[in-house]
Amino acid sequence: MRYSKTQSFALVILRISIGWHFLYEGGVKVLNPHWTSKSYLLDSGGFLKGFFEQIAGNQTVLTFSDYANAYGLTLIGLSLVIGVFTRYASIAGMVLLLLYYLSHPAFPGIEYLFPSDGSYFIINKTLVELFSLMVIYAFPTSNIFGLQRLLKSDKSFLE
Repeated sequence: MRYSKTQSFALVILRISIGWHFLYEGGVKVLNPHWTSKSYLLDSGGFLKGFFEQIAGNQTVLTFSDYANAYGLTLIGLSLVIGVFTRYASIAGMVLLLLYYLSHPAFPGIEYLFPSDGSYFIINKTLVELFSLMVIYAFPTSNIFGLQRLLKSDKSFLE
Protein backbone atom coordinates (compact mmCIF):
# COMPACT_ATOMS: atom_id res chain seq x y z
CA MET A 1 0.00 0.00 0.00
CA ARG A 2 1.27 3.45 -0.87
CA TYR A 3 0.99 6.30 1.60
CA SER A 4 1.12 9.99 0.81
CA LYS A 5 4.27 11.84 1.83
CA THR A 6 2.39 13.42 4.73
CA GLN A 7 1.08 10.03 5.92
CA SER A 8 4.53 8.45 5.64
CA PHE A 9 6.17 11.34 7.46
CA ALA A 10 3.58 11.27 10.26
CA LEU A 11 3.91 7.51 10.77
CA VAL A 12 7.71 7.60 10.74
CA ILE A 13 7.78 10.52 13.20
CA LEU A 14 5.33 8.69 15.47
CA ARG A 15 7.51 5.55 15.39
CA ILE A 16 10.74 7.42 16.07
CA SER A 17 9.15 9.52 18.85
CA ILE A 18 7.82 6.49 20.69
CA GLY A 19 11.14 4.75 20.10
CA TRP A 20 13.04 7.68 21.57
CA HIS A 21 10.80 7.64 24.64
CA PHE A 22 11.40 3.92 25.18
CA LEU A 23 15.14 4.21 24.45
CA TYR A 24 15.57 7.12 26.86
CA GLU A 25 13.54 5.49 29.65
CA GLY A 26 15.43 2.23 29.23
CA GLY A 27 18.84 3.88 28.98
CA VAL A 28 18.29 5.85 32.18
CA LYS A 29 17.46 2.61 34.00
CA VAL A 30 20.34 0.62 32.47
CA LEU A 31 22.88 3.32 33.34
CA ASN A 32 21.71 3.72 36.93
CA PRO A 33 23.01 0.75 38.96
CA HIS A 34 20.71 1.66 41.86
CA TRP A 35 17.48 1.82 39.85
CA THR A 36 14.74 -0.58 40.83
CA SER A 37 11.04 -0.77 40.16
CA LYS A 38 10.31 -1.86 43.73
CA SER A 39 8.65 1.36 44.95
CA TYR A 40 6.65 1.65 41.71
CA LEU A 41 5.41 -1.94 42.09
CA LEU A 42 4.54 -1.43 45.77
CA ASP A 43 2.50 1.63 44.78
CA SER A 44 0.35 -0.44 42.40
CA GLY A 45 -3.41 -0.21 42.45
CA GLY A 46 -6.31 -1.95 40.81
CA PHE A 47 -7.24 -5.62 40.69
CA LEU A 48 -3.63 -6.82 40.04
CA LYS A 49 -2.14 -4.95 43.01
CA GLY A 50 -1.30 -8.21 44.81
CA PHE A 51 0.52 -9.61 41.78
CA PHE A 52 2.76 -6.55 41.45
CA GLU A 53 3.38 -6.48 45.21
CA GLN A 54 4.48 -10.14 45.04
CA ILE A 55 7.03 -9.23 42.36
CA ALA A 56 8.34 -6.42 44.57
CA GLY A 57 8.48 -8.75 47.58
CA ASN A 58 10.60 -11.46 45.94
CA GLN A 59 14.16 -10.22 45.38
CA THR A 60 14.95 -12.79 42.66
CA VAL A 61 11.81 -12.02 40.68
CA LEU A 62 12.28 -8.28 41.24
CA THR A 63 15.86 -8.40 39.93
CA PHE A 64 14.72 -10.30 36.83
CA SER A 65 11.83 -7.87 36.36
CA ASP A 66 14.15 -4.87 36.67
CA TYR A 67 16.60 -6.22 34.07
CA ALA A 68 13.81 -7.26 31.70
CA ASN A 69 12.20 -3.84 32.06
CA ALA A 70 15.36 -1.77 31.60
CA TYR A 71 16.83 -3.77 28.72
CA GLY A 72 13.42 -4.40 27.17
CA LEU A 73 12.69 -0.68 27.03
CA THR A 74 16.14 -0.01 25.58
CA LEU A 75 15.93 -2.67 22.87
CA ILE A 76 12.36 -1.80 21.92
CA GLY A 77 13.32 1.86 21.69
CA LEU A 78 16.43 1.18 19.63
CA SER A 79 14.45 -1.02 17.25
CA LEU A 80 11.80 1.63 16.73
CA VAL A 81 14.30 4.48 16.31
CA ILE A 82 16.48 2.71 13.74
CA GLY A 83 13.56 1.01 12.01
CA VAL A 84 14.29 -2.69 12.22
CA PHE A 85 12.00 -5.43 13.58
CA THR A 86 9.45 -2.72 14.31
CA ARG A 87 6.45 -5.04 14.37
CA TYR A 88 8.08 -7.22 17.04
CA ALA A 89 9.13 -4.12 18.95
CA SER A 90 5.58 -2.77 18.73
CA ILE A 91 4.15 -5.97 20.21
CA ALA A 92 6.75 -6.05 22.99
CA GLY A 93 6.15 -2.37 23.71
CA MET A 94 2.39 -2.90 23.89
CA VAL A 95 2.91 -5.74 26.39
CA LEU A 96 5.14 -3.56 28.59
CA LEU A 97 2.73 -0.64 28.43
CA LEU A 98 -0.20 -2.90 29.27
CA LEU A 99 1.68 -4.11 32.34
CA TYR A 100 2.41 -0.51 33.34
CA TYR A 101 -1.24 0.38 32.92
CA LEU A 102 -2.45 -2.65 34.87
CA SER A 103 -0.04 -1.71 37.64
CA HIS A 104 -1.31 1.87 37.82
CA PRO A 105 -4.72 2.01 36.14
CA ALA A 106 -6.42 5.38 35.82
CA PHE A 107 -9.55 4.24 37.61
CA PRO A 108 -11.59 6.49 39.88
CA GLY A 109 -10.93 6.08 43.57
CA ILE A 110 -7.37 4.79 43.30
CA GLU A 111 -4.75 7.09 44.79
CA TYR A 112 -1.01 6.67 44.24
CA LEU A 113 1.97 7.96 46.17
CA PHE A 114 3.65 9.20 42.99
CA PRO A 115 1.95 12.21 41.40
CA SER A 116 0.63 11.93 37.86
CA ASP A 117 0.94 14.55 35.14
CA GLY A 118 -2.71 15.50 35.20
CA SER A 119 -6.13 14.16 35.93
CA TYR A 120 -7.06 10.98 34.14
CA PHE A 121 -10.22 8.98 33.89
CA ILE A 122 -9.56 5.49 32.48
CA ILE A 123 -7.48 6.71 29.50
CA ASN A 124 -4.02 8.01 30.39
CA LYS A 125 -0.71 8.63 28.60
CA THR A 126 0.26 5.00 28.93
CA LEU A 127 -2.81 3.81 27.02
CA VAL A 128 -2.40 6.53 24.39
CA GLU A 129 1.17 5.35 23.77
CA LEU A 130 -0.01 1.72 23.68
CA PHE A 131 -2.65 2.64 21.06
CA SER A 132 0.00 4.54 19.11
CA LEU A 133 2.10 1.37 19.01
CA MET A 134 -0.96 -0.41 17.60
CA VAL A 135 -0.86 2.10 14.75
CA ILE A 136 2.86 1.45 14.22
CA TYR A 137 2.16 -2.29 14.18
CA ALA A 138 -0.72 -1.88 11.71
CA PHE A 139 1.22 0.51 9.46
CA PRO A 140 4.87 -0.61 9.61
CA THR A 141 7.13 2.20 8.49
CA SER A 142 10.56 0.59 8.56
CA ASN A 143 10.23 -0.08 4.81
CA ILE A 144 9.60 3.64 4.28
CA PHE A 145 12.45 4.90 6.44
CA GLY A 146 14.68 2.68 8.52
CA LEU A 147 17.46 0.16 8.63
CA GLN A 148 15.10 -2.59 7.49
CA ARG A 149 14.62 -0.77 4.18
CA LEU A 150 18.38 -0.72 3.64
CA LEU A 151 18.71 -4.39 4.55
CA LYS A 152 16.01 -5.38 2.06
CA SER A 153 17.50 -3.34 -0.77
CA ASP A 154 21.01 -4.73 -0.26
CA LYS A 155 20.48 -8.50 -0.57
CA SER A 156 24.23 -9.16 -0.51
CA PHE A 157 24.34 -7.80 3.03
CA LEU A 158 21.90 -10.47 4.19
CA GLU A 159 23.82 -13.37 2.62
